[in-house]
Amino acid sequence: MDYTVIYEETPTGFSAYLPDLPGCVAAGGTRAEVERLIRSAVRMHLEAMRDGGEPLPSPSTWAGTLRWATATSGPNQRNGITSNR
Repeated sequence: MDYTVIYEETPTGFSAYLPDLPGCVAAGGTRAEVERLIRSAVRMHLEAMRDGGEPLPSPSTWAGTLRWATATSGPNQRNGITSNR
């Protein structure tokens, strides 16, 4: 299954969470650290769900990127949304 991970830069480093796995979060000082930590957190989260007899949730979240032209973007810049789905 492919779950969407949201990464955010914070004042003290980086954080990550998965909207489809409530409570599955990680925080670290660098992007590389938080990527490593969230992988471990997902593995533990899903193992705990399996061990508890809970069904694994189907992925239902996706992320997109909104590109918005500004006055300094230039005349050929187009507004639009892209998705990873």
